[in-house]
Amino acid sequence: MTNGEWAVEANGLVKLFGENRAVDGVDLKVRAGTIYGVLGPNGAGKTTTIRMLATLLRPDGGSARIFGHDVMKESQIVRQLIGVTGQYASVDESLSATENLIIFSRLLGLGRAESKRKAAELLEEFGLTEAAKRPLKNFSGGMRRRLDLAASLIAQPPLIFLDEPTTGLDPRTRNQMWDTIRRLVKTGSTVLLTTQYLDEADQLADRIAVIDRGRVVAEGTADELKASVGTSSLHLRPQKPLDIERARQIVERVLQVPSSVSPEASKITAPMDDADRVTDLLIALRESGIRLAEMSVQKPTLDEVFLTITGHGVPEEEEPEAGGLAKKKEAAG
Repeated sequence: MTNGEWAVEANGLVKLFGENRAVDGVDLKVRAGTIYGVLGPNGAGKTTTIRMLATLLRPDGGSARIFGHDVMKESQIVRQLIGVTGQYASVDESLSATENLIIFSRLLGLGRAESKRKAAELLEEFGLTEAAKRPLKNFSGGMRRRLDLAASLIAQPPLIFLDEPTTGLDPRTRNQMWDTIRRLVKTGSTVLLTTQYLDEADQLADRIAVIDRGRVVAEGTADELKASVGTSSLHLRPQKPLDIERARQIVERVLQVPSSVSPEASKITAPMDDADRVTDLLIALRESGIRLAEMSVQKPTLDEVFLTITGHGVPEEEEPEAGGLAKKKEAAG
């Protein structure tokens, strides 16, 4: 399989729940061998899109292909090409992690010795060796999530859907998950990841689709999306709050751009189109006797991108969309 191939091609996907158009014409193209991030707030339609691509939900409109196979007409073939985490609620709470993984392996047709080897290998990979013999009911949320990912990798599918893989995890576990996700791609898998964390999309994804209210509102690399918001911005704070208005006039005159002042922080912010002019600005400020308490240059963040594109921020503190796929699957039961 060449890298030039598309792992996912979705055209105009639509899903209705009564009057609600949960997914409203989504187009996605994911190149094989990459990590693709689908970024959006709760209820944006991320999980519903994944479920249609994973053959768990039938689209009400549009089409989708996985490695060239139609998700509706060739769903059996598609299912063999994908792994979906969250889909594998553990087989048995009273069994250990090792036993659960061996059962998965056996169900997939691996022999006894091979299943044991595979289970040990995956537990090592996911940092679960010490907890391997513990029953699952004693696992923390983060351990459960890692075991979930391990279970979905037994078959080593070419395409892995990760639905909000790090929601609710502590920073250390989150970083471990990120490392694992990067390793998966190195070993030849393609990953389609949904997330509501901007830093996660920024860290991991080769390309990002921003979804809002069931539609893709922007698509590109993290740098392209940031560039779409505009240039870096210059932040200045004079030592004396009384100098702020005079400083602002100098900023606008020298940089030839409009600026804004945040009253509470007495900080001046201006777009920085031409880095060369900053030297002139510093000289002009010094000549006017205005001393600076601080100065920084900041690139646009993905937060600002989201705000600019959608007109609202990303809600960070909400529960993940119905708890990702596992809970949805139970609900659909």
